[in-house]
Amino acid sequence: MSLTKGNKQATKRNRYSVLSSFYNFSINTVLPALPNPCNSAVIKKVFKRPQAIQWQIIDKETVDEIIFRTMNPRNRLMLELMARGGMRIGEVLNLTSNDIQDSSLTIQNPKSGRAEETVYVPRKILVRLSEYVKAKNIDSNSRIFPISYVAAWSMVRKAGRMVDIELRPHDLRRHAATYASRSGTPIEIVSKVILRHADLSTTQRYLGKVNDTEAIRWIETLYG
Repeated sequence: MSLTKGNKQATKRNRYSVLSSFYNFSINTVLPALPNPCNSAVIKKVFKRPQAIQWQIIDKETVDEIIFRTMNPRNRLMLELMARGGMRIGEVLNLTSNDIQDSSLTIQNPKSGRAEETVYVPRKILVRLSEYVKAKNIDSNSRIFPISYVAAWSMVRKAGRMVDIELRPHDLRRHAATYASRSGTPIEIVSKVILRHADLSTTQRYLGKVNDTEAIRWIETLYG
């Protein structure tokens, strides 16, 4: 505990795991009588890994209804960019008209640390986004959606209440990944193109748990 004081709990668990492995190696190779102090019930409880979070996955019909019932053009575009393009809410808020390309969007200073990233969204959304910029007379270096992070969060939550669900911005990004995966899109495309993750394991945590109804439907589609 003293060696990991001030570290995050995840770091403490990793250090504990390494130390436990070291003792097990020593016991299995040269010191069979040595007890592993990491096997103490109290110690195990302190460094217990929390249960994995089961994220809420919104089905396509619900997302379509939310978008259809959103009348405000600005809000609708923001919801579509998250739900159809897998964009993070911060990326949507930082978009400028300069970032609109012929067939994609450019993300400046992305979370990955790269100089920029490319987001592919349906052509019809790009067209409406360009039309919105023209209609609002937004200059090239100004943000397309000049609202705060808190205001954007509030907008998403209100959109979810229209269909009686508790909706968060990241739920839309997860929907984009899960819907693509369940529709047969290769996991590499979901990971590298839609979510733009560096690690495939991060993408796998995004994909929702398959329920019984979906399992039956897929089996029937394959073999029915």
